[in-house]
Amino acid sequence: MSKLLKITLIIHIIFAVLFGLPLLGIPGRFLGLVGWAPVDPLLSRMYGAALLGFGWLEFRALRLNNRQAAQPLIETGIIFCGFSSAGLAWNMLGTGWPWYVWTVLGVFILFTVLWVVNWFKK
Repeated sequence: MSKLLKITLIIHIIFAVLFGLPLLGIPGRFLGLVGWAPVDPLLSRMYGAALLGFGWLEFRALRLNNRQAAQPLIETGIIFCGFSSAGLAWNMLGTGWPWYVWTVLGVFILFTVLWVVNWFKK
């Protein structure tokens, strides 16, 4: 497993925990901190659970230290982060959005690039 892949997995695990736990447990209060409203608690909790599940799989792949174990995660990361970037960008077209929405878009684009680079480094 390459050093870049290990770093990508660690960063994404941290991201998944930092955002997944509050989205699962206290979505209204968490998203309210940055003024993200209205909040759908059901979808926010489902997204938090998905992030935590993805983070757990990444943790397992990191512990195995095996490129083959990480390959499905790399491909899933490309799809998940790529479609999330596209969906956010599509939703943001033609309207003004606060800084934190742009930050979220930037994070998803960054993760998409990292996953694609890791995919090419087979």
